[in-house]
Amino acid sequence: MNTLPRKVINRVLRSVSDMPYIYNTSQLGYQTALDKHKYHLPAVSKSELNLIEKIKNEGVVVTTLEALSIPSTQEMLRTARYLIPKIPKLDTKKKNEYVVHASPQQLMKHSAIFFWGLQERLLNIVENYLGLPVAYHGSYFRRDIANQVQRKTRLWHKDVEDPNFLKIIIYLHDVDENGGAFQYIPRELSVDACRTLKYKYGHISDNVMHNAADSSIWKTCTGSAGTVIIANTGDILHRGKIPTTSDRYTIFFDYTSRQPKLPFYCQSCLPKENLLTLAKNLPERQRKCVFWQD
Repeated sequence: MNTLPRKVINRVLRSVSDMPYIYNTSQLGYQTALDKHKYHLPAVSKSELNLIEKIKNEGVVVTTLEALSIPSTQEMLRTARYLIPKIPKLDTKKKNEYVVHASPQQLMKHSAIFFWGLQERLLNIVENYLGLPVAYHGSYFRRDIANQVQRKTRLWHKDVEDPNFLKIIIYLHDVDENGGAFQYIPRELSVDACRTLKYKYGHISDNVMHNAADSSIWKTCTGSAGTVIIANTGDILHRGKIPTTSDRYTIFFDYTSRQPKLPFYCQSCLPKENLLTLAKNLPERQRKCVFWQD
């Protein structure tokens, strides 16, 4: 399926999902699933519970790889550092582009990054936040180019896949105000801004955003290498600032429940044949997170 028909189909399906009867039926089923699963949530520590509560209240929590203490972190970081010089610069002919991703072949060869997102401790945190079994959409190794292109994820937006779309973002080098930091508007203020703008989906420029949310309330997540941002990007207005001093290298890990509002928007970072190869020796819980649509 080529790009244009897919966009058209997704737009139609999104409109259908917003119809009152379909939306209300979906919400009822979602709430029923939440009520049923709350007795089966995995145990988490007090510090992990505090982290979850901060995301619920603010929409974002900033922590570190050291604080999370995920067992395979050092292997993941060694892999990431090896990959950094392997990610090419943009083709100079692509003047409207601003990001280069690690290829599926690179992610397959250096699978420690993909597997890090399936660690038990992370899944426990995500599942307790979502309140439902986890769908893992994979990992994305990004090189955001220091140029002046301001479009797509460099504009204010919410992710459309689900109102609870959890992203874990790792800074692979120090990121300051000029380094392409993740920026967001806190949860309650995002609600107010969306109401003012009558926002449903799409991208919003700074000029328009200033009318709904003054820049004094915009939060910028700077941090040293190893900083971790966990954000519900389906619930808050957010963007990546334009890096001006140097390219920004990050890894993103994406999660929803297995009942996302718009499942037709949810795509894995890898083709299914690659996922089948990676998942051969995964435990059952992790396999279900990867193949949640089966």
